[in-house]
Amino acid sequence: MAHVQTHSHPCLKILLSVSLFMSASLLLWQPTVTAQGRGGVLRIGMTASDIPNTAGQPDQGGEGLRFVGYQMYDALVNWDLRQGDRPAELMPGLAERWEIRPDDPTKWIFYLRQGVKFHDGTDFNADAVIWNLDKVKNKESPQYDPKQAAEVIWRAPLVKSWRKLDDYTVEITTTRPSSTVLFQVCTILYSSPTQWDKMGRDWSKVALNPAGTGPFKLARLLPRERLELEPFAEYWDKRRVPKVDKLMLFPMPESTTRMAALRTGQVDFIEVPPPDAISGLKRDGFQIIVRPYPHNWPYSLNLNIEPWNNKLVRQAANYAIDREGLCKALLNETCMPATGAVYPGHPWFGQPTQEYSYNPQKAKELLKQAGYAGKRLKTSVLTSTSGSGQMMPLPMNEFIQENWREVGIDLEIIPLEWNTLRTRYRKGFRDPENANIGMVNVSFGFAEPFSAFTRFFHSDFAPPKSTNLSPYVNPEVDRLLDQSEVTFDPAERDRLLAKVNEIVVDDAPWIFIVHDLNPRALSPKVKGFVQAQSWYQDLTLPWVEK
Repeated sequence: MAHVQTHSHPCLKILLSVSLFMSASLLLWQPTVTAQGRGGVLRIGMTASDIPNTAGQPDQGGEGLRFVGYQMYDALVNWDLRQGDRPAELMPGLAERWEIRPDDPTKWIFYLRQGVKFHDGTDFNADAVIWNLDKVKNKESPQYDPKQAAEVIWRAPLVKSWRKLDDYTVEITTTRPSSTVLFQVCTILYSSPTQWDKMGRDWSKVALNPAGTGPFKLARLLPRERLELEPFAEYWDKRRVPKVDKLMLFPMPESTTRMAALRTGQVDFIEVPPPDAISGLKRDGFQIIVRPYPHNWPYSLNLNIEPWNNKLVRQAANYAIDREGLCKALLNETCMPATGAVYPGHPWFGQPTQEYSYNPQKAKELLKQAGYAGKRLKTSVLTSTSGSGQMMPLPMNEFIQENWREVGIDLEIIPLEWNTLRTRYRKGFRDPENANIGMVNVSFGFAEPFSAFTRFFHSDFAPPKSTNLSPYVNPEVDRLLDQSEVTFDPAERDRLLAKVNEIVVDDAPWIFIVHDLNPRALSPKVKGFVQAQSWYQDLTLPWVEK
């Protein structure tokens, strides 16, 4: 057995004490499975155009993690989505606790939970962890799956290597010391190595017969039609054995289709109801739930080409958008205006010098200063027809198209299927396929510094490593992000990140548009659902009255 240091790195004492407290809490309250049961079949209309990949790492963006990933699978560290009063936090998952080697802060030791079973009845252990990390990070391994790897490479770019210390202890090495490691590790999900062997080592067959460790297991899958999940009664966290008898997921990319399905009783729960239908749904007794959560709906700009290589033009385009009108007139107050990478009032917002209110006259003046007086600018945006967190992409893009037309910017809207858009997005603007595209419209959730800033604005995180698409290069932003990454004091980290946001708002490598309020519509028969302040949701909590 390899020797394991038992003393944590000093900068992580607070983090580790919290993790140990949460680990102990999981052991104190373990009600029986029968106490969980309320029953019913919960049918959900998703915005996705297809069922997310069920083999392990789901596709379809955050919606795939929400409905498949975090329902059928676990990570070493999980999200706690059981309350909605504050932003979601991390808690122990398949790892009961973790620590950093005091002599090398790039090495994280995870102590695994014992007694955990995959859905196929086999044991979860260190061998399974190593096998799954090879599955998405080691191109030389037999089980390597490019499709699943594509979903991890940009979410967990700092994970460098891994090794087994004993049957229930693993060590993960990162490319550099970072306070964001746990937020990256929580995106890597664990599927059964034995099931892969049983399915002839064919991931397409595993998708039809998957085995994770999560609270739900697959009951039936009909591609593009529906996914049926049922409770995993042997789930290790007895608080999270699902209350429903069955969960059914339906891909419904059109908002009107989702609303009609809810009204006719075909589904009980829909994502993103049509904004103009919300008042009527409320009047007829449906539950309408909105809650702020960390989310951004921007345009990522191609800074390599005109007109976006000119900062004055980027600022002008930001001043030319009527965000208040977009949220009120078009989206019935299911969003709020965005004027930075995070929202005003957030600890990382700071005091930017540019305040992007709706000011067409100022936009025209800035365009004149940029040398575009009397000239019409032409640009294009890749967007989707629907998708995870995309809200109502086509009407929203058309609204912006009209705003910009008034100040002399002509926008071509190029809609793509959601997964196709995400594939193009991950290539960045240096890829020949995207080199002449002006912008990409992909929304995202952010929960910590890496997902909010580093992967978009640090010069080291250009594709394929992560999602700094252009890439945006600013040495001062790099310096501040590097410093914040190794800063574990919350107040000092907030100060550094606020400076980052101030610079980014002024440089405007994005068009800042709106933050989603996560609207959902539920039948009055659905009980117990708690809308977390997160992109993800805990579907073990609700049940349906019969």
